[in-house]
Amino acid sequence: MDFDPCKLVALAVAVALLIHCKVEAQQTYVNNKQLACYNTAFNFTKGYVCNGVKSSCQSYLTFRSASPYYTTPVSIAYLLGAPDSATLIASLNNFSSDVASIPPNTQVIVPVNCSCYAGQYYQHNASYTIKSHSETYFSIANDTYQGLSTCQAMMAQNPYGDRNLSVDMHLEVPLRCACPTSKQTALGFKYLLSYMVTWGNSISSIAESFGVDQQAVLDANNLSSTSIIFPFTPILVPLTAEPTNIKLQATPSPAAPSPQIPTVPVVGGSNSSSNTKWIYVGVGLGVALLIVCGVFGFLFWYRNRKHKSGDKAKPVTSVSSSEPNDYKTVVQSDYSALPDSKSWSLSSQGIQSAIESLTVYKFHDLQMATAYFSQDNRIKGSVYKGSFNGDDAAVKVMKGDVSSEINILKKINHSNIIRLSGFCVHSGNTYLVYELVENGALSDCLSTLTWKQRVQVAYDVADALNYLHSYADPPYILKNLKASNILLDGSLRAKIANFGMARMLENEGQGGLHLTRHVVGTQGYMAPEYVENGVVTPKLDIFAFGVVILILLSGKEAASDKEMLSASIDVVLEGENVRDKFNRFMDPSLGNHYPLDLAFSLAHLAKSCVAYDINARPSMPQVFVALSKILSSSLDWDPSLETSSRSMTSGR
Repeated sequence: MDFDPCKLVALAVAVALLIHCKVEAQQTYVNNKQLACYNTAFNFTKGYVCNGVKSSCQSYLTFRSASPYYTTPVSIAYLLGAPDSATLIASLNNFSSDVASIPPNTQVIVPVNCSCYAGQYYQHNASYTIKSHSETYFSIANDTYQGLSTCQAMMAQNPYGDRNLSVDMHLEVPLRCACPTSKQTALGFKYLLSYMVTWGNSISSIAESFGVDQQAVLDANNLSSTSIIFPFTPILVPLTAEPTNIKLQATPSPAAPSPQIPTVPVVGGSNSSSNTKWIYVGVGLGVALLIVCGVFGFLFWYRNRKHKSGDKAKPVTSVSSSEPNDYKTVVQSDYSALPDSKSWSLSSQGIQSAIESLTVYKFHDLQMATAYFSQDNRIKGSVYKGSFNGDDAAVKVMKGDVSSEINILKKINHSNIIRLSGFCVHSGNTYLVYELVENGALSDCLSTLTWKQRVQVAYDVADALNYLHSYADPPYILKNLKASNILLDGSLRAKIANFGMARMLENEGQGGLHLTRHVVGTQGYMAPEYVENGVVTPKLDIFAFGVVILILLSGKEAASDKEMLSASIDVVLEGENVRDKFNRFMDPSLGNHYPLDLAFSLAHLAKSCVAYDINARPSMPQVFVALSKILSSSLDWDPSLETSSRSMTSGR
């Protein structure tokens, strides 16, 4: 066959133009990468690129009214940095006025001006004042602004470090928007709307709601017909006209049961309903596969699990993992602070149950005990010292439904778990009255602890977790173990506190496996399977406990700008010059006053606890047995003998 060179050139040019136009018409879908705050490999999490015809344009966002603060057009307008648009918001969405009350979870269309920032990313700028100590870049971007911004974009455009945020601090919030490209303009599209995906949506249903072609939505987001979209992520919708009175498909109420994970549709013809793109709960197909594989793995592992009858657990052995530790999400929450996510404090069922076994204080009594919550009596955050009939106590001020924490603490009794004595409900706040733990949090006094005291702390925490996992009725997973939640009494014995995230251990036959889409925790303490897939098992506490051991050994924080502490231990204990690396790893405040061999054994125990592979981590009974031996040997250790010999039995 003969080929005409001119035709070949023309064909090549046409293909090149076609590819260019198609790329030009696309923005990269965030694909849940907005959850990985410290992963800088994905530039698209910082915003949509400036590839449009104009550097600024009229754009639209969607926002769901959220009680108690954002339930009127004017309050939503101020939050989204468009105070002059309150009346237009009311008009677009058929509200009677800009102060009309909007039912919770109602979807609202908000017009904004979208501009190219620094020649790189389209965005609409809003500003936000931090209201609570518990707020982070992650929570503000994903909860307050419902995913319209990302923690990566906020961290890039604010001068404050993620650990230096404080109440009343003003932050810039870049909201994701975009302007049409030349390709989209040629097709008649005048505006781009950032639609926030919710449960039950698909590309086809979103396109139908706004009266546009499904392929146009796919192209706008660089998606294919087989792509998966996730809830709480923005999807760009190209529009030919202003979205006036758009009849959006109803979305389920938050109180309604979550939809089940659908089966994967078979891709058929262009008009086939099988092309529908489903939203998968949290992790999509990966979770389904994980459940199948995980069930078998946990059944095998738990077949030999120590029962409550007291069967002797086997000592733990060191397990190394070849899997990487560079996992993704980082959600930092300070639960010692005052959250403001709810306007109510304790459910009626919670009150009725708690009254049965706890003291119900009058608010006036708490005022008198704490000198009217004076700064002199403030311990930390929202916790105050109080005196009741000569007995000291700690009074913690909380918002939100705390009935779960109350009902857990009133059921359990362990010397290494904080004791709750009573509570008070007043003006939407709940005041919890605990025993006073004199020396405060481990994170505040670690540098003053000796080797024996540190091992004792580790033993106490292991004892408490072993009780929660194996002997409490029902058993619980703490989910929030960290150095700031470990308190030290007058004898420097440890007590774990803060059960706000604790949950009852379910599905024991499957290793307590539970899946959640609400991943909350503190950076550095969260296990990779929880961060990546929302998997909750007792091994979540094992991982966090391993991090606590590493903190006790090194004196370092769980996470730094460079790496996770849980990842650093592999480098320390493997390869060449282990002795030198290990000595540098140990807390300088200990000097040489620790038994090198026992410290090395404790480090290996910690390494096994923070293994990437969930099945490679020991159980809590195994950890407790290993720690019992290390504590016993540490108590018998003579510091004077350490200076004469600091050899490692490992021989490396």
